[in-house]
Amino acid sequence: MGKLPGINHLDAARALQKAGFSYRPPRQAHRHDRRRPYFDHPRHNPVNAFTMGGIVRDAGLTIDAFKALL
Repeated sequence: MGKLPGINHLDAARALQKAGFSYRPPRQAHRHDRRRPYFDHPRHNPVNAFTMGGIVRDAGLTIDAFKALL
């Protein structure tokens, strides 16, 4: 398992969408596609490596699988 550096929040959103998640913008909880799991993520750049690691772990991905989606 490799290290996960801080990455841009938009790149993280695109990678999670490739993994099958839908993005739920803040304050628009009622608009997400209810057939797919959704994710929330911080909107600051870069996203802290520890925070991003927790998001990846919660999504059920490994660090290496997430890096491949970037």
